[in-house]
Formats: sequence, C-alpha cells, structure tokens
Amino acid sequence: MTTDPVSLVPVTEWAPLVPELMTSDLARSLDLYTRLFGFTIHYTRPGFAYLSLGRVQWMLEQAEPDKAWQTGPLERPYGRGVNFQIQAPDLGALHARLTAASYPLFRPLHTATYAEGDTLHTVRQLLVQDPDGYLLRFTD
Repeated sequence: MTTDPVSLVPVTEWAPLVPELMTSDLARSLDLYTRLFGFTIHYTRPGFAYLSLGRVQWMLEQAEPDKAWQTGPLERPYGRGVNFQIQAPDLGALHARLTAASYPLFRPLHTATYAEGDTLHTVRQLLVQDPDGYLLRFTD
C-alpha cells in the first residue's frame, strides 16, 4: 500500500455518504480498486485507505477482531444483501481492464432499463465482486 504523499490526491469536496468496507487483505483490495477498478487514493494510514472514482468516495479498512465498527463476525461473501452502484467515468475502459486481467465478472457488460415511475432509464452496467465478495455494479 502506498503512503508516499507525492502520489496522493487531496479531496476537494467530501461526499455526504461514504461507504467504508472491511477487507480481509487491505493491500490486495487496494491494488484491485486502484489498478483495475480505476479508483484514486486520497490518503492512507495504517490499516485504512480513502479512495474515489469520479464523484464516488470510498473507504477500505483492514478487518481485525474486536474492531469498534465490526458488528459481528465477517463471513464471505462480505456485504451480503447489498450492491453498490458506482457510476464509472469510463465504463468501456474499466471493462477492457477487467477483461485483459481475466477478472471474473459476476454479470457481464449489458444494457438494462429501470423504471422511475413512467420514466425509463437505460444504462450499461457490469457487476463484479471484490476480493471479499462485496458486489459492485458499475454503470455509465
């Protein structure tokens, strides 16, 4: 995990909601989130990293027994019952990186239409699980 302040990008505006995900191996997750998913590191401290992708802000934390935020035992896949919709600045480039790395897709790149009352919204999306099983739905 990098801690070189020259490589970090300051946060210009804080998001009002920022998920913080417990990880079994922070270094592995941080590598995946930056190298393949395209997130930028804003700052790190031991066992923690603050990231962003476009306007999305995200925190990763190394899971440890008796952690104050941990409400119960963590069992894979983490985050059962939730998927995180993330608007990707360049979904095509993300898909290309994942494909080139042979990263498993939970659901391949496809087009989906969702109703908001009488209004239909059509998006392209793909779904992946991170190393701990969190389900990420990247859209454009």
